[in-house]
Amino acid sequence: MRCFCRDYNAKQTSLETDISRPSINKLFHHFRNLIAINSELETPLKGEVEIDESYFGPKRVRGVRGRGAGKKIIVFGLLKRIGDDGVSRVYTQIVPNVTRVTLKQIITDRISGNSTIYSDGFKVYDGLVDWGYKRHYRVNHGNNEFVSEHNPKNHINGIENFWGVAKVRLSKFRGLRSEYFNLHLKECEWRFNNRHNDLYQLMLQYLRNDNRIKVNKRKDDR
Repeated sequence: MRCFCRDYNAKQTSLETDISRPSINKLFHHFRNLIAINSELETPLKGEVEIDESYFGPKRVRGVRGRGAGKKIIVFGLLKRIGDDGVSRVYTQIVPNVTRVTLKQIITDRISGNSTIYSDGFKVYDGLVDWGYKRHYRVNHGNNEFVSEHNPKNHINGIENFWGVAKVRLSKFRGLRSEYFNLHLKECEWRFNNRHNDLYQLMLQYLRNDNRIKVNKRKDDR
């Protein structure tokens, strides 16, 4: 677990611990499952929040154009900027599409109503005010606008920076099976959100909580 928290891969961990790589991969898979479960327990984001969607997969899909085209995996992301609490956090979710219905559900579930939202000019975000978010600012990437000249805070550079970090990290695996992609994505999210925390102690807590749940389930079965 210490090797996992230090971001060692299975080969490095095997050399460090003299444990077989298949056993290590099994343990790492369990750790990532715990991370994914606990990410869904986080409270909604509030304050200044950036929203954006990104696409993971082949760089080009011949004959297919547009947002999320072809075999790419579509991920929707929210990033809470550093506020009075001194904390910046991100939340990601794989989505089947970027329709208004799909994104509205995530936004309203994951962002407090009194927050300020920043987005690009994607038309799906036109309804944010109607959804109860009275402060919505956007930048027009289509006109090569990445920071508003009228308001320096009007940008989504934070979430776009996270996309870049996540893609670089995931690329080192040289291809991931689709059923494992979400677990690795959630690990990227977890490492970003807890970059100033003790990951080992946090993982210990996840394991303790998981063991308590298993014990309680056994008692209920009786």
